[in-house]
Amino acid sequence: MSINLFYQKHGFYKIKTLYAGAKFVMDKLIGFMFSGQGSQYYNMGHELYKGNNIFRKWMLRLDKIVIDIIGESIVARLYDGEKVFEDKFDRTFYTHPAIFMLEYSLARVLVENGIEPDFVLGTSLGEFTSAALSEVIGIEESMELLVKQAEIIETHCPKGGMLSILHKPELYYKTAILYENSELASVNYSSHFVVSGHTEGLIKIKEFLYSRNIIFQDLPVAYGFHSSLIDPAELPFIDFLTKKTFEPPKIPFVSGLYAKVITSLSGDYFWKVARQPVNFPRTIYELEKNSKNIYLDLGPSGTLSNFVKRNIHRESLSQSYHIVTPFGKENEKLNAIFQLFFK
Repeated sequence: MSINLFYQKHGFYKIKTLYAGAKFVMDKLIGFMFSGQGSQYYNMGHELYKGNNIFRKWMLRLDKIVIDIIGESIVARLYDGEKVFEDKFDRTFYTHPAIFMLEYSLARVLVENGIEPDFVLGTSLGEFTSAALSEVIGIEESMELLVKQAEIIETHCPKGGMLSILHKPELYYKTAILYENSELASVNYSSHFVVSGHTEGLIKIKEFLYSRNIIFQDLPVAYGFHSSLIDPAELPFIDFLTKKTFEPPKIPFVSGLYAKVITSLSGDYFWKVARQPVNFPRTIYELEKNSKNIYLDLGPSGTLSNFVKRNIHRESLSQSYHIVTPFGKENEKLNAIFQLFFK
């Protein structure tokens, strides 16, 4: 038994289906969240791949698309049986499609089990997954865009890296060794930010942070996304984008770039999401102003779920959950999500 409810949120009219036994509060919106580069690792989603037929079906379908484009299997590379979490998975040519494949496949698991999003929210590469799920572009075109962007970046841009720093973002502006050797790539919450830079500059920054007992982590990326280090890729990628057409989103599309719902996307949008800095707190602030939400992090590491919890007010009725992390128990976490919605 189910009930259809017609309502308006974020300026969009939508029919929401409530299934018998649903436990969640009706006035909470369901948001699917998708993370980007730096959240990936070998064997991500492997438990789901082995234990969930829908997830495996979509991973293999997307893998066939990749094979047609690049002549190689991402699934075989991701789950080759020899790599472990500690092995760095940072070749953009492979990680771009791998992240998309996992996120889109996990989204399809939820949708095909009756859990549909009231909005999608991507950050960085995750905006490609948002666009595919909301049918701005098809999955074949999404994969083509991701592979092409990776090829162009690897061809035109200098190697670099990204550093996650557990400290107030003000540290960046107050510390010469940071702003002289890197660019601010993202602010994730009040005591967490990421910088991009050349390898030599990041080494200097790590030495400084270590001397001050400030926690930091190298992200598994080979290029300085969200910084001028990838500017050489702009013209060839935008030239490629001008040949593509983009449909209006069929699911409310919360832009991680603009921190608001947008109703149309131009080609250069998919360049900007890689180049411009990310301000995650601003996006969550805007969402929390308008509604109470259930945020479902469908990325590989659960990072966005953690970021949400750090950004929402302690009295907020919103909730945030993840399914996939390097620590496993993916099928159990997926079943726990189902328990939120069904008896």
